[in-house]
Amino acid sequence: MPAARPATAPSAAPATADPRPAHPHPHPLPTLDLLLLAVAIGGISFSGPLISATAAPALAIAFWRNAMSVGALGPYALLRHRAELRGIGRRALLLAVAAGTLLAVHFALWMPSLRMTSVASATALVTTTPLWTILLMRLMGVRAPRPVWIGTFVAFAGVLVLTGVDLSLSPHALLGDALALAAGLASAAYVLLGAEVRKTVSTTAYTLVCYATTAVVLLGVCLVAGTPLAGWSAGVWWQIVLLMVTAQLLGHSLTNRVVRNLGPSITSTAILLETPGAALIAALWLGQWPPVAAYPAVVLILLGLVLVARGGRR
Repeated sequence: MPAARPATAPSAAPATADPRPAHPHPHPLPTLDLLLLAVAIGGISFSGPLISATAAPALAIAFWRNAMSVGALGPYALLRHRAELRGIGRRALLLAVAAGTLLAVHFALWMPSLRMTSVASATALVTTTPLWTILLMRLMGVRAPRPVWIGTFVAFAGVLVLTGVDLSLSPHALLGDALALAAGLASAAYVLLGAEVRKTVSTTAYTLVCYATTAVVLLGVCLVAGTPLAGWSAGVWWQIVLLMVTAQLLGHSLTNRVVRNLGPSITSTAILLETPGAALIAALWLGQWPPVAAYPAVVLILLGLVLVARGGRR
């Protein structure tokens, strides 16, 4: 602890005035990163509406989304990270494979939910991933600040309201809500495992292993379930390609790029705009206007997630 300066120093020479302001203004946020973040949010917002509109089985869409991502990312990863991929330790490799399996569970739950409930409800419920992350970390002994717990309770209150609204519509919609919530839980476990892997493995190498595992697991699920993987029109294939480019490559890749400069709080809070963005796209494109009673519930969920993101900085 530095020593305290004396209150007076009559014999000292007069100090030269410091030209710097006592409270300098914070550095402005990088304009390029903000623009890229806006593009990423737009790309992610197309995910729900595109999946809902694509005339192919949800599990098949999930498989091709990841398989195409591996095809797009693989050449670059093998060219620039071949040595790293060969030298990945056994523990990191097993954790990356486990993360990919959880990501497959996430897709296998969330994509069918979009066919059972509204895009707005499914998107709002799947973005509860930060809440599940907080709860899982608490089980691991990590204590969260009070604002995080307040945000968690607010968001879960919104979840209860939203599921009650959907139950009044149909039990089918409530089942879709349950699948979306479970998908958020699987995503939280995937995020925690991925964070552990990325302590020693680059994002590119980890992403390739993770997406490849996800594609293999989903392929096995499709084969066991008898889900067709082809036989659709060219328009359906273009929709799947568009989903891969917008949600997977633009959305997730740009988010990973800007989080270094903008910080996790700003980035995670901005990603919450996926919910109103997806709802607006679904309303204008698919004519899916959520019931009026669902809007307060979505607002509660978003408010709770904002509190979690802000409190998480501590």
